[in-house]
Amino acid sequence: MLPKLLALDFDGVICDGLIEYFVTTKKIYHKIWQTDSSTITDEFAEAFSQLRPVIETGWEMPVLLRSLVLGITPDKILSQWHLIREQIVTQENLDTKLLSETLDKTRDDCINNNLDDWLSLHRFYPGILAQLQQIINSDCHCYIVTTKEGRFVKQLLEKQGIELPANNIIGKECKRPKYETLRLLRDTIPGSDISVWFIEDRLKTLELVKQQTDLAEVQLLLADWGYNTELERTKAQQDYRIKLISLAEFTII
Repeated sequence: MLPKLLALDFDGVICDGLIEYFVTTKKIYHKIWQTDSSTITDEFAEAFSQLRPVIETGWEMPVLLRSLVLGITPDKILSQWHLIREQIVTQENLDTKLLSETLDKTRDDCINNNLDDWLSLHRFYPGILAQLQQIINSDCHCYIVTTKEGRFVKQLLEKQGIELPANNIIGKECKRPKYETLRLLRDTIPGSDISVWFIEDRLKTLELVKQQTDLAEVQLLLADWGYNTELERTKAQQDYRIKLISLAEFTII
């Protein structure tokens, strides 16, 4: 049974953008480090995809690729990503705001120059679109809460025939943590007994929501098909507040 309010992450819950991440990141890498196109070969793609769970916001993607180019092992990146990320940013005098702007501009250029090619780099998880449409058509208040730019999400959904109002897509441009967005969304629904679900593929994001005592009624669900590790999934199963949910379970809610 659907809740009164359902908040969904986008990347790693609705859409698998791993191919687009790597293609876009390569372009950014060449701009930032001023290398030619032969520097980054597809041999980095597998490791980059496996390490996607460490990424919190888009600007980190070229830094992740840089760490691989520098020869840092995947195991070390998984266990010490925050330290490695900060070291590279500091040592190479990187501007995280510029990295973020470069990411958005690169995506905008791809969309403006060849929208079909850019859209084709994304995959939607099996059964997700049909379930999303069913949820939108129900009495459930459905929102997408993501660190991706909302305009990119809207274009991807529209290409698949999913019409979700712009106000229901809350992206990076809102510049607030997801738990604050959940709080604001909850408060827009009248009534004292509101069921709220938040489906996310990042365990740390769910743990931050868990720390908000006034959001104790929010059901936290970790999407096991998304960008998370076996260790994180095991940890979620041991947490009384977090439920591990499979794609099969989500598509029959």
